[in-house]
Amino acid sequence: MKTSLGHIGNKAKRTELYRKQKGNKKAEQKDRRRRREREAQELGEEAPPKQKPKTLESTRDPDRTVVKPADDEVFRDEAEDEFARFFSNEQTPKIMITTRPRPSGNLFHFVQDLMRMIPNAFFYPRKSFTVKQICQWADNKKFTHLFVISERLKICNGLIVSVLPHGPTAFFKVSNVIPSTEVFNHGKVTAHQPEIILNNFNTRLGHRVGRFLGSFFPHEPEFNGRQVVTFHNQRDYIFVRFHRYIFAEGKGEGDTKKTRARLQELGPRFTLKMRWLQEGTFDTQYGEYEWIHKRKEMDSTRRTFHL
Repeated sequence: MKTSLGHIGNKAKRTELYRKQKGNKKAEQKDRRRRREREAQELGEEAPPKQKPKTLESTRDPDRTVVKPADDEVFRDEAEDEFARFFSNEQTPKIMITTRPRPSGNLFHFVQDLMRMIPNAFFYPRKSFTVKQICQWADNKKFTHLFVISERLKICNGLIVSVLPHGPTAFFKVSNVIPSTEVFNHGKVTAHQPEIILNNFNTRLGHRVGRFLGSFFPHEPEFNGRQVVTFHNQRDYIFVRFHRYIFAEGKGEGDTKKTRARLQELGPRFTLKMRWLQEGTFDTQYGEYEWIHKRKEMDSTRRTFHL
C-alpha cells in the first residue's frame, strides 16, 4: 500500500524512501505476474482468461461507424476512392515537401528525416508563393502529394497534406517530434522500400485517414530491407514510428534454440492529430470540409473517439 511521504521534511531522506517504495512496488508486481504465469502453465486449458486492463481505449463510447471485418460496402467504396491508384500500384507516389515562409534551421532536420522515411520525396523552398499556387505548380510537375510543414518557436507543429490533383486535403497538428539523431541507438536508413502498418483505424473516418496516410508510400515493399513505417492510432492520436526488425538467435541448444525478433528504431518519431479533412485541394475560403474537429461539440467525454 502506498504511503504518503509528504510529511518528511528532509528532501534527501524523502527521495530515498520514495525510491525504496517504488522498487518494492515493482518487485510485488513482478511476483504477481510470475505467480499468474505459473498458475496458467499448471492449469493449462483450464486457466482463467488473461485479464485486460480497463483503459479509455477499451471503454470507448459505442460508435455506429465502426467498420466490421466483412463490410463489402466499405471495401467497394475503397476500391474506387482517391487512394486506390496508390494501393493497387497503378501510380507511384511522388511527394513534394515545402515549409512555411522563412523557416528556421531546425525545421530542415525534420524535413530531412521525412525524406529518408518516405521514398520518392523531394524538397522545394517555399519562397513567397501561396499554398494554392504551389498546388498548381506541383500538379503540373506530376507530383501526387504536397506536404506543407509549419512551426512555432522553431518546433514543428503542423502539417498540411494535399493529394493532387483532386484532393482530399488534411491538416494535422504535429507534436512530440524527436529527430533521428536524438533516437537512442538509432539505425541507418537504407534505400529499400519500407513495409507499411496501419493499426487501429476502425471507423469509416479512420479507414479513410489510414488510407490517406498509406497513400504516401509505394505498396511494393522490399522485405530484404526489413524496414517498417507504422501509423498507430490510439485515442485519435496517430503515433508515427520507423523501425528495422532484426532476427537474432536466442539461447538454447538444438530444438530448444529459438529465433527472436527485435526492433531497431531508425527515426524520426512524432505524433499526428487530424484537425480537419477537406474535399479537393487546399482552399480554406471556398473548400468543402468532410470533417472538422470541434472540441466543445465533439469531445463531450474523454471516451469519445473518431478514428
